[in-house]
Amino acid sequence: MPAWIDTHCHLDAPEFAADVHAVRARAAARQVVHCIVPAVEVGNFEAVRALAHQHGDSYTLGIHPLYVPQAGEDDLARLDAALAQYRDDRHLVAVGEIGLDYFVPALREGPLRDKQEAFYAAQLRLAQKHGLPVILHVRRSADRLLRGLRETAVSGGIAHAFNGSAQQAEMFLKLGFKLGFGGAVTFDRALQLRRLAAALPLDALVLETDAPDIPPHWLYRTAQQRSAGQTQGRNEPAELPQIGAVVAGLRGMASEDLAAATTRNVLAALPRLAGRLALPVN
Repeated sequence: MPAWIDTHCHLDAPEFAADVHAVRARAAARQVVHCIVPAVEVGNFEAVRALAHQHGDSYTLGIHPLYVPQAGEDDLARLDAALAQYRDDRHLVAVGEIGLDYFVPALREGPLRDKQEAFYAAQLRLAQKHGLPVILHVRRSADRLLRGLRETAVSGGIAHAFNGSAQQAEMFLKLGFKLGFGGAVTFDRALQLRRLAAALPLDALVLETDAPDIPPHWLYRTAQQRSAGQTQGRNEPAELPQIGAVVAGLRGMASEDLAAATTRNVLAALPRLAGRLALPVN
């Protein structure tokens, strides 16, 4: 059976508080052999680290743009200190989840836009300082993120939940990034995203769930369905092989070959993983 890596899942989320170990076991049973658990704020640094150690997975440390409004300036110093403290922890693989979010109206303008841009720039400098790649949150912000990457060179990483243009994709690839595809690509109406998943070079792609967020189409319920009593399915890392099968179908290739290729791509994007994982990638 193919071995899969979920490059982005929030196992520390409240939705998993009651059964996180069962969630991870279900994923393992479906050959999701490794998960990467990103932090979103200073307050959950220790939680993501503990989960990664418990399950033999990996974690990242950073301040998510949606958590920047409540972050203090000292949080950047605390991130710097944590990256230094855990520099020899092989489970730590990147700085993240960091980036910019111009989808939320309050973050698009004024002081909060300035603050999230300042936090993004500062966290890129920390990634550069500590020699780590980054996990990027990209929501209607690809061009501004790319500008930051040109101003502060980092050692690549992953553009999580990528949903930009082919031209933006090419620019991320030129800067050493892989592009994350997850549940959104499973929807027939996501025409541009599905075209990208089919047409991008194979070495550009990594797979993710963003669990519990961005459910694939088989878990999604519309507002009308929910109001009629249907329950929204909970996204989990165990959904990754089926998401992978959708991407493989779009590309006209076997799931096993996609799993092997995306594993190679993860190890290229996050080199600290390569020394820990002995996975079938050929």
